[in-house]
Amino acid sequence: MSGDGPYVIGIDGGTESLRAGVFDLAGRPLAFAATPYRTDFPQPGWAEQNPKDWWAALGASVRQAVQEAGIAPDAVAALALDTTCCSVVALDDKGEALRPALIWMDVRSAEETERVVASGDAALKINGGGAGPVSAEWMIPKALWLQRHEPETFDRAATICEYQDYLNYHLTGRRVASINNAAIRWHYLAADGGFQPGLLAKLGIDALMDKWPSEVLPLGAVIGGLTARAAEHLGLPKDLPVAQGGADAFIGMIGLGVVRPGSLAFLTGSSHLHLGLSETAFHGAGIWGTYADAVIPGLHVVEGGQTSTGSVVKWFRELLGGGVTYDDLNVEARDLPPGSEGLIVQDHFQGNRTPHTDPLSRGAFAGLTLKHGRGHMFRAIIEGIAFGSEHILETMRGHGFQPREIVIAGGATRSDLWLQIHADVSNVPLSLTRVPDAPSLGCAILAAVAAGQFPDIPTAADAMVAVERVVEPDPQRHEAYRPFYEAYKHAYPALSGIIRPLAAAPDQG
Repeated sequence: MSGDGPYVIGIDGGTESLRAGVFDLAGRPLAFAATPYRTDFPQPGWAEQNPKDWWAALGASVRQAVQEAGIAPDAVAALALDTTCCSVVALDDKGEALRPALIWMDVRSAEETERVVASGDAALKINGGGAGPVSAEWMIPKALWLQRHEPETFDRAATICEYQDYLNYHLTGRRVASINNAAIRWHYLAADGGFQPGLLAKLGIDALMDKWPSEVLPLGAVIGGLTARAAEHLGLPKDLPVAQGGADAFIGMIGLGVVRPGSLAFLTGSSHLHLGLSETAFHGAGIWGTYADAVIPGLHVVEGGQTSTGSVVKWFRELLGGGVTYDDLNVEARDLPPGSEGLIVQDHFQGNRTPHTDPLSRGAFAGLTLKHGRGHMFRAIIEGIAFGSEHILETMRGHGFQPREIVIAGGATRSDLWLQIHADVSNVPLSLTRVPDAPSLGCAILAAVAAGQFPDIPTAADAMVAVERVVEPDPQRHEAYRPFYEAYKHAYPALSGIIRPLAAAPDQG
């Protein structure tokens, strides 16, 4: 057995599996365990999961993680969980699902998003300052789809909530929502009375107000203790505190130590997500947010994102074939000058999320010559991704948010070249933390606060998040990148008149 503890459990309910981690109060992981579940795709654009699979995975992962950590169950002080955001489920009065959940990637409600934007309601200011778009992933469009296309399910539903709320209900017996999910995706505006009945009335979905959990809790608040049924399922003590969590990426901010104004979490992978904390609220074109109190009370979260980043790098490597590795490409690209000898890549291979928010934009290589080889193209792709990130940061700075610290996690951290290019392009140091599984650690931090081990989230994060290294920008390379970055920004307006009609044209087969 490990020491007497106390220990905390952080749980990350992802798209493909649920992962549980056991941590000590210094933020060191003792063990992780993951349990997969299936996603069904009954029609194009649809994606569904069975909430009973979430519950089964929760029990299996927690039991395995505790066993592998070698700790006694009564050494656990609290747990918290994050989940995918906008995975919407309709429940009966006993908390059981009436139908499979519409998970985040389900975009069947595209038509409903148009109705939401057309309402013109003031609550839409968090969507590009009111100009939109509203994502088909979000709560209200999905609930509106249920009302329009499955009215019997909508009418029978005692509760319409998210993956997060479903698990917390079955853990504690309390029907609550997270300020995080509500603020970022339910159009909950704390400063304007919370939920927005005016928006729902304009959409003819007033009944949703009574189906949402009426109580909205801040992150780290104690929802309640484990019920006897839940304790048996998880193999943990009855009445163990369960802390309020939220959406995976936003809880990842906490796990990266992004808990103070001016700091920004840079989450990289198949796509990039940029989440910053501001002392002031602002809304406008080219950004999503700001979301009041969504992570830290009194602070506002600003959000930016790139749709295709690591996925483009993977596409290029696979396109080359022949056993070409990332190491091969990094070596070939490493000694090339900034700007890849005049080659620019527009990273919009799956459209642009911010700052243009244009689903019909596409990727492009500009400036190709017979001198360019695969190393040039590889480096230019990474530079194009870094330019896209800098364009988002520049847009944020234009609204008054100046990120002074960037903490990075995810796939890009496996390439020193990629890290250095990002740092050089934006001229901001990049910090890397000890625990790459930021959402699980973020939940562990929330659990530690709920257990009374720390007075608040920032104090807990200071104790439990450790920075292992910092990538410093090179001022000379930053200056060398400037003309290429300006050319990148000009590429979108120059190419959109050519690309968008092609992207919008029907498939000619």
